[in-house]
Amino acid sequence: MLKVVAALVALVLPTAALAQTAAPAPEPAPIEVMILGSYHMDNPGQDVHNARIDSVLTPEKQAQLQAVSRALARFNPTALGIERIADDRTTLLDQAYPNYTPADVLTDADERVQIGYRLAHDLGIQRVYAIDENDREGQPSYFPFDEVIQWVRANGRDADFAALNDQMGAISAEMERRQHTGTVAELLAWMNTPEHIAYGQGVYAQLLTFGAGDAQPGAVLNGRWYTRNAVIFAHLRQVARPGDRIVILYGAGHNYWLRQMVSTTPGYKLVEPNDYLLP
Repeated sequence: MLKVVAALVALVLPTAALAQTAAPAPEPAPIEVMILGSYHMDNPGQDVHNARIDSVLTPEKQAQLQAVSRALARFNPTALGIERIADDRTTLLDQAYPNYTPADVLTDADERVQIGYRLAHDLGIQRVYAIDENDREGQPSYFPFDEVIQWVRANGRDADFAALNDQMGAISAEMERRQHTGTVAELLAWMNTPEHIAYGQGVYAQLLTFGAGDAQPGAVLNGRWYTRNAVIFAHLRQVARPGDRIVILYGAGHNYWLRQMVSTTPGYKLVEPNDYLLP
């Protein structure tokens, strides 16, 4: 009788063990990422087209920016990524944030201070990352715009480029108009609508028409621009943790590709900023 029981146990135990090992591991919590495309509030003149930006240091604008911080706080972010090159490429922690004080918003118009640092300080966030990527010595430019201009002039396409330039200028003009008629939150919300993001990407796509044969400067520019954003997203993945809720504050020109990368990467979930910015 004991031999029979032992034989039955021998048959059952491996089956039970298989059942235990076959159970799927629980899925890690998704990483929620909000891409907040912004304008450069201190108007540093680093873009091809630069809108004339009203001072955000006035009491009225400061109240509006504090309202933006309260709105974004409802997302309950655990970390923040900003458009800065990190001194330490291992941790990617932003080297400037530890020196921030609330008084800085009264003197420094930079959107990283006005929105990013303000939000991080209001919520007690310590994980503020500098995830940017930019041109490096000895490597091709991430934005070889001069090469496009040279090709345009050499191939008699000045009129076509001027028409595209007018489209880029129209974006800046509309932004200038909206900053006079709406709040900072309303301006940011407009910049983060699908329509505005698609319009901006359409301008990049039209640069593909500037090239022929083996000389394709418009295509090269688009490829290098994609590469820069891919490296930025790789930096984000380097610091993200399961269950994180991360706000990425970047110039709005990065919006299309960063959103695309977040929304198509397993384990990541894109969060719309306008679900929080708008009442």
